[in-house]
Amino acid sequence: MTITEKILSYKAGRRVYPGDLIVVGIDLAYAHDGTAPLAIQIMRENPELYRVFDPLKVLFVVDHASPAPHVEAAKAHKMMRDFARKFGIRFFDVGEGICHQIVAENGYARPFSLVLGADSHTTTLGALSSFATGVGSTDITLAISLGKSWLRVPEPVKVSLEGEVRPFISGKDIILRIIKEVGVDGLTYKAVEFHGDAIKYISMDSRMTICNMCVEAGAKTGIFPVDGILLRYLSQIGVEGIELEADPDAEYDEIFSFDLSSLEPQVAEPPNVDRVRAVEELEGTEVDQVFIGSCTNGRYEDFLAAAKILRGRKAKDGVRCIAIPASRSIYLKLLKDGVLNVLTEAGFFVAHSTCGPCIGAHLGLLGPNETVISTSNRNFPGRMGDKDSKIYLASPATAAASAVEGRIADPRKYLGD
Repeated sequence: MTITEKILSYKAGRRVYPGDLIVVGIDLAYAHDGTAPLAIQIMRENPELYRVFDPLKVLFVVDHASPAPHVEAAKAHKMMRDFARKFGIRFFDVGEGICHQIVAENGYARPFSLVLGADSHTTTLGALSSFATGVGSTDITLAISLGKSWLRVPEPVKVSLEGEVRPFISGKDIILRIIKEVGVDGLTYKAVEFHGDAIKYISMDSRMTICNMCVEAGAKTGIFPVDGILLRYLSQIGVEGIELEADPDAEYDEIFSFDLSSLEPQVAEPPNVDRVRAVEELEGTEVDQVFIGSCTNGRYEDFLAAAKILRGRKAKDGVRCIAIPASRSIYLKLLKDGVLNVLTEAGFFVAHSTCGPCIGAHLGLLGPNETVISTSNRNFPGRMGDKDSKIYLASPATAAASAVEGRIADPRKYLGD
């Protein structure tokens, strides 16, 4: 069996196959301020659903329009706080973190767990060998109330990552290269499983980035197997590990193979995530803003990569630079280790954890005809501000190099590679 089939068979209590319709119990249901208020409203309108199946398995996070930039957001946040107090669920308020990162670093997702999040980037948690997928407010309502959900077992796809990963290559470069190959709808409703010799070079932070963006190719989920890297991470957060990998004879709908040994820094140009080119092909494109953060690239390793380039350097005059760690714990570690000092001295505006500019909510929207290079996950028109603005997606290292030059730049020139 594949990893996906093992998890879903375990949850269903029987052997399941791709295409099967199943009803399964869930280990965690979570939502944020963009989706939780509607779920609460649905519950209020349907009294038989106005309950929580297990307060320890339901989680709300205020992260999207956070802190509240307008009264409507403040009302939504209050609705969530009131619900959390009434039912005693886990609740993370302003500045504590972006929902996916909160779940990952607190051990709420783990191998063999089935996680539903009311956000498309719930796939991030596949880095912890969990089956994690995004759903809408209606499905999350039923999950919160009943503790179960229906699924169609997705067809599995094997992505084999081979070769040695060079130091300047990050998870963002890897997933952009994959999306370039398969296209924005090439993995629609597929369960993407990562294998190959190269995964031993891929850190947990990079694995979360890769799984996070699987949905940008339409995937239902993305999953890494349990290995030494994951077991060490689980140990650090106080979670006991368990073996989980695909059987040698597991069958897949499709198999893709990528040699990462020759991979160069990648950039996705607007208006789609699959319009990916090597950074050298886009060098010189002027930018008005640089954003390092989001649930995709707001982790410790991401800011460390940026700081290596920014240390002793300044952002180009006239370029607005924003850095937002994905959780308070990451912020505090960056603060303790002096990384935030490096960013601030380079000219970055550093904020506490929020989705903010990634979704065009606040803290750095784009005006007409402005250009940003961002470490976030989507670049369609209007995503980060005015519909006539342009978004280029790249790694933190590429974003940092671009901040220094005021135009898209190859990070290798600053890293000695």
